[in-house]
Amino acid sequence: MDTVWVLGDQLNRAFSGFAGARPETHRVLLVHAADLIGHPGRHRQRTHLVVTAMHRFARELAAGGFQVDEREAPSLAAGLADHRRRFRPGRVVAMEPSSRPALRMLRRNGVDTVRSNQFLCHYEDFAAWAAGRRRLRNEDFYRWQRRRLGYLMDGDEPAGGRWNYDAENRRPPPAGERPWPQRRRFPLDALDRRVLAALPADAPGAGPAGWWPTSRGQALERLDEFVEGVLPHFGPWQDAMLGDDWHLAHSLLSPALNLGLLLPAEVCDAAERAFRTGRVPIESAEGFVRQVIGWREYVWGLYWLWGEEYEGRNELEADLGLPAAFRGAATRMACVAAAAAGVEARGYAHHIQRLMVFGNLALLAGVRPAEMVRWMRDSFVDGADWVMVPNVIGMALHADGGMMATKPYAAGGGYIDRMSDSCRRCSFDPRQRTGPEGCPFTVLYWDFLDRHRERLAANPRMVLQVRNLDRIAADLPAIRSRAAEIRRALPDGGI
Repeated sequence: MDTVWVLGDQLNRAFSGFAGARPETHRVLLVHAADLIGHPGRHRQRTHLVVTAMHRFARELAAGGFQVDEREAPSLAAGLADHRRRFRPGRVVAMEPSSRPALRMLRRNGVDTVRSNQFLCHYEDFAAWAAGRRRLRNEDFYRWQRRRLGYLMDGDEPAGGRWNYDAENRRPPPAGERPWPQRRRFPLDALDRRVLAALPADAPGAGPAGWWPTSRGQALERLDEFVEGVLPHFGPWQDAMLGDDWHLAHSLLSPALNLGLLLPAEVCDAAERAFRTGRVPIESAEGFVRQVIGWREYVWGLYWLWGEEYEGRNELEADLGLPAAFRGAATRMACVAAAAAGVEARGYAHHIQRLMVFGNLALLAGVRPAEMVRWMRDSFVDGADWVMVPNVIGMALHADGGMMATKPYAAGGGYIDRMSDSCRRCSFDPRQRTGPEGCPFTVLYWDFLDRHRERLAANPRMVLQVRNLDRIAADLPAIRSRAAEIRRALPDGGI
C-alpha cells in the first residue's frame, strides 16, 4: 500500500494529497510531533486545537474505511521513519505544506509532494501574476481574483458597481445595543480533556472554552452561524474595538480555514448566496470576500514569493524587546490590557487589535521584527509562518522598507480613541503628547516620526505627517525624553 501523509493543517478529504486515494490502496499517516506539541511559548489553545482536530480527522478517515496510522513521535521526520519501518509503504505522498521548513523536511525525507489546492491561488500562479509588476498592490490582486473566480460579479462588472466598500466599513463602535448575536460554544468532550491533560503544564494561555471548532462538522456550524446571523453586520464595524465584546461581528473562521476544516471556496460561496438572496448587504459580503480571496491569499502568495530572506528584514533597525504587557504583565494602557487579556483567554485578537494595538505599539517603540513574529505565531490559534511573516514584517512593522505596504501603519492614541471604547477607562490621555499622563501611543507616534524623519519624508504618503513635526518643534525635547522612558520600560513592564 501507499501512504498519504496528512500534516496538521491539511485536515480535509478534498485536498490534493487524497487524489486517487482509496481505502484498499492507501493508508493515512498523521504524526503528533513532541517538538511541536511541547514548543515553548506555544499557546495552550493553539496546541489543543491542532492536536484535537487531527484526532477527530483520523476518526473520520477510519469511519470512511481507511487504515489510519496516527502516531506520536519526537518529530515529524521520526514519525515518518517509524511508519516506514512498520508498514514499508511503496510510496509516501503529501500535499505541499504551508511553510518552507515543512517543505524542506518532506523533500529531505523522500516524500512525494503534490501541488496544493488549499488556497484558491497557488503560489506559482501568484508569482506569475506578480511577474513584471512594479508594485504588488493587494487591491490589484483582489480584483484579478474577483474576475477569475467570479465572486460578486455581474458579468464583467463588480456587483453593486464598485470593487471595494472599505470606506463604508470603518465605523466606530456602535452606541448602545449591539446588532450582532452572541456565538455558540462547542462543549468539550472526553477527547478534549485527554488532549489537554497531555499538554505541557507550563504552556501559556488559558484552557479552551469551546470557541474554536475542532472538527469539520463544528466548523460548518460556525460558518452557518456567521452567514445567517453575523455577516449582515460584518461590514460597518470591521475596524471597531470594544472592551466587553471580543468578537463583535467578525467571522471567527480563520482557525478552521487555516487547518483545512473549511475551504475558502465554500465560505465565499456561502457569502455570495447570502448576498444574492438579499440576506446580506453588498458592503458586508464584499468586505468578507475581500478578506478571504484578497488579503488572505495575497499574504500566502507573498510568503512564498519573497522567500526566507524576507523574514530577516529590519529596515527600521528596530532593537527593542517584546513589551511585557503582550505576555500579560500589568499595564495602564487599557487597549493593550484588553487585547492581551483576549490572547491569554482565547488565543485570539481580531485584525485591528493585531495591527493597530499590538502591531502599532511594536512599530512605534521599535520592537525587533523576528521577536514579534515569533510571539504572534505562537500566541494565536490561527498562527502560522505564512500568516505572521508577511503580516508582521510587511504590514505591521514596515520592516521591509515598503515592499508590502506603501507607508507605515503608525497612529497615535487618537485613532484608538476614535475606534474603541478603551480610552474612556484609561488613565492615559490620548490628546497629550508629553508628560507622564500622555498616552504612550501618542508620545511614541511623534517620537517615531522624529526618529525616522529623513526616511519618512521621502515617502509621499508620509510627507504631511512629517511636516507636522515642525508645528510641535517646541515639544520635541520633552517627547524624546518621555519616549525614551517608555521604550526602556516596555520590555520589563511598568507602563
